[in-house]
Amino acid sequence: MRLLSTLSLEPGYELAKPIYNAKGKVLIHSGVLLTEKMIERLNGFGITYVYIEDESTEDIVTEFPIHDSVRTQALDRITETFNKIKSSSSIKDSFIFDRTGEKMNEVVRKILSDIQSHHKAVSLLSDVFAYDDYIFTHSLNVTIYTLALGTELGLPSRKLEELGFGAILHDVGKVQVPKEVLLKPGRLNEEEFNLIKEHSEAGFNMLRSAPSVPLVAAHCAFQHHERLDGSGYPRGLCDQDIHYYAKILAIADVFDAVTSNRVYRRAMLPHEGLEILYSGAGTKFDLHMVEAFRRSVAVYPNGLSVILSDGRKGIVSEQNSNISDRPQVRILEENGQPVHSYYELDLSKALNIVITECDTTLVGKT
Repeated sequence: MRLLSTLSLEPGYELAKPIYNAKGKVLIHSGVLLTEKMIERLNGFGITYVYIEDESTEDIVTEFPIHDSVRTQALDRITETFNKIKSSSSIKDSFIFDRTGEKMNEVVRKILSDIQSHHKAVSLLSDVFAYDDYIFTHSLNVTIYTLALGTELGLPSRKLEELGFGAILHDVGKVQVPKEVLLKPGRLNEEEFNLIKEHSEAGFNMLRSAPSVPLVAAHCAFQHHERLDGSGYPRGLCDQDIHYYAKILAIADVFDAVTSNRVYRRAMLPHEGLEILYSGAGTKFDLHMVEAFRRSVAVYPNGLSVILSDGRKGIVSEQNSNISDRPQVRILEENGQPVHSYYELDLSKALNIVITECDTTLVGKT
């Protein structure tokens, strides 16, 4: 399968991976031959990339880092929790974490177990979600990235569970942000941005009022927009005053935000998201954590078309453990011509060759 931009799709392409809505329900099933109307629908959903089937890449697979049942359970739990708070007239009286705290912890433990048994760099492009209410999928994605990074940093299980609990609820304060502001397709004005920024403190106040929620989880909600140089919000904290968990969450939160579909812009690819993090490494984000995050995620996910420094073109076919920016590439084109018989090039061994460009069109299509 190949990862393609929806802008380069043509009728007749076969969808290789299903398209989900924000609650994890299938909108378009895999195996469907795309029509012009379906392609228009995908672009209308805000979908940036999809996987399609073709003969030269039919054995290339992508895997979501957690099982479908765990993903469904997590999305259901997040959706239920956030909606109950949103529809309540009194946060204190209706706060449901005392009743669901253990269930949420159970979900976090299942996510953590799946990630630790996955043994591969995390890629969330393997399943594609349509833009709807992004808070639910964003909360799940941030939890997955956060636990992958926490595992890479060597945190013990107890701390990983605390961190995961804070991650899955880090954006709960957004239930108080007006939907017309949260989903505004254009640039926010100063007043609207100030409304958005209030979600950090709102989430903190919600979580700290629930006896079953660890205080560190409340601080995850409070501080995940703080930055090392003091340029973040809500309090403008600097490096030593920001909780360790919040520093981890900041990285996962920004990476998922820029690599996910949004109503106001198209998603970046993972290597572009990492460039954003590295541009702030040492000033806004902890450099050691950014480097650990690079080892945790698939910089160039399977199915992505790439151009190499020697001019060859191909498709990322397999990840190499702990060196996610040096994957294996299936060469489909060299010297400007399609190859008669494709072959694999392992960039962890061919150290004189680097990926110089990504291409989400049909490179080497025969």
